[in-house]
This record gives sequence, structure tokens and C-alpha cells, in this order.
Amino acid sequence: MAALTFELPDGTQRRVEVSSLLNAGYAGRSQDDVAAHVAELAELGVPAPSTTPALYPVAPYLGQQTTRVPVQHARTSGEAEWALVVDDTGDLLLTAACDHTDRALEAHGVAWSKNAGPDVLARTAWRLAEVADRLDTLTLRAWVTPVGGGEELLVQDGTAGELLPPGYWTEVLRERGELRPGTVLISGTIPMREGVDQFAARWRVELADPATGNVIALAYDVVPMPEPIG
Repeated sequence: MAALTFELPDGTQRRVEVSSLLNAGYAGRSQDDVAAHVAELAELGVPAPSTTPALYPVAPYLGQQTTRVPVQHARTSGEAEWALVVDDTGDLLLTAACDHTDRALEAHGVAWSKNAGPDVLARTAWRLAEVADRLDTLTLRAWVTPVGGGEELLVQDGTAGELLPPGYWTEVLRERGELRPGTVLISGTIPMREGVDQFAARWRVELADPATGNVIALAYDVVPMPEPIG
């Protein structure tokens, strides 16, 4: 199991031994928009889910707090998300996450693609109860640095209000018997901006609270692996 540690705003630390890692998909608040997105992906060869929103179990060791993500080829990219974490005390935490996905494999199966790269989580978090009254106003943004260098570009820019809220997913987890210490759920993502190449050398994600100015951030380099022999 992956062991993660989060620092809270008061300086205390919370730990979680990840026993269940789940990636939400097609989790936009507007399911009409989701249906349109499913149709767009179908044209690109990505198989449609049997139901929306979807939920994909991911190997727990893929929940990581890292600054480097090794990849086997050039068609992988992140997704700006929030993560709901049930820490080892049973408390609910909220943090930033980036689901690094194999886009080539996605055309053969979304669940497979989710298990081909890590869910990178930030090292700081908020107690969910402390931001519950303003969840929809939290901003979610991602920037990419192009392969070969150059200016960092904004690739995603939205709010948590565009996604199904943590309260929706806590009920799903409760019904599944998974609202327990060790569970981490990644929210699903907001749209990519047109004209920005998501197949980048570096990803940076921020979850911010405009009411307080507090920001949870993560960043990692996308590192090509050596060519295989044989």
C-alpha cells in the first residue's frame, strides 16, 4: 500500500495508508455536457462508459506524492482534479490531484489507461469540513510546460462547482462500504483549453480558496523512460 502524508493549515500532519484508490470519470455537474463529451470522445475512438458518472478502481500503489512521472511514450497527460482522502483517523480531507493518464491506451479501455500512470497528490490538504460551505467557489487550474521548454501554459481553468461535489461521492462510498480510512477518491476533471498541447514535459496543478487566499499545489516532471531492449 502507498503511504501518504498531508500537512494541514495549522501545521499538523495526517497520514493515510491507501487501501482503495478510485478515479471518478465523466463527473461533470451537468450530465448534458457530459453526454456531449462522451460523444466527442467516441469520435476519437475512446469507448463510451456504460453509465455516467463512472468510477474506476485503481491500484492503490498508484496514489503517489512525487515530482517525477516516468512514461513509456509521448501520448500521456495529466488532469487537474481534487481528491477526497479518508485519513487514518477517519477524517475527510480535500487536496489537489493530477491523474496522469495513458491516452494511447485510453482508446482501448479507460479503466486500463487509469492504471497505466499514477494519481499524483499534493502534500498539503484541508479538512473537508472547513471548506464545505464554499466548495463550489474553489478554483482548479493546471499549467503545462511544453516538451523542449518554453513558456508555461494554462491548460485547464475552472472551479470545483463544475464537478459533482464531495458530498455526492461520500454517499457513493458509504453505499459501497468504502467510506473508511485508507480510501482516496479522485474527482474527475474539468475541460482542457483548446489549442494547448497537453502532451507536455511538466504539469502543475493548483486548488485554491478565493475566500482565504490559501492554495494547495503540486507539480511534476514527465520523464521519458529508455527504449526497451527486446
